[in-house]
Amino acid sequence: MGRTHWYECGKCGYRAKVSGRADRGLNFFVQTVSCSDCRQLYDAVTKVRVPDARREHRPGVTLKQKRLSAMASSPPTPPSFQSILNRLPYRGVRYFRWLSYRPQCPVAAWHRVSEWTEPGKCPRCGLHMERNALPYRIWE
Repeated sequence: MGRTHWYECGKCGYRAKVSGRADRGLNFFVQTVSCSDCRQLYDAVTKVRVPDARREHRPGVTLKQKRLSAMASSPPTPPSFQSILNRLPYRGVRYFRWLSYRPQCPVAAWHRVSEWTEPGKCPRCGLHMERNALPYRIWE
């Protein structure tokens, strides 16, 4: 079960709602990143659990066709944290697989990001950010 916290900078007043570290839920993993170009903190999705179409039995479909359809269905860019959080659970699926992504900025893939862990520095002014005592959101 993951947790999202409020982080605030005492000098410049920048606020962010992020995990503050690598965290995981039941169906996905996130890592808090600091984007050098946006100068903001984000939760980047690093792993997602999706249905495995290769292991499902479908009559008349060859193994090569299953592999090609599975490769075509995996997107090259990770989904946003908000879209993963709002996704409905899968029903009637027996086999799953994990898709791994490298951490990247949700605004643009070419932005320079670095992993950010608590206690970390503010991406705007460089002072250490303070975490609120209570979690903002508990997600699964």
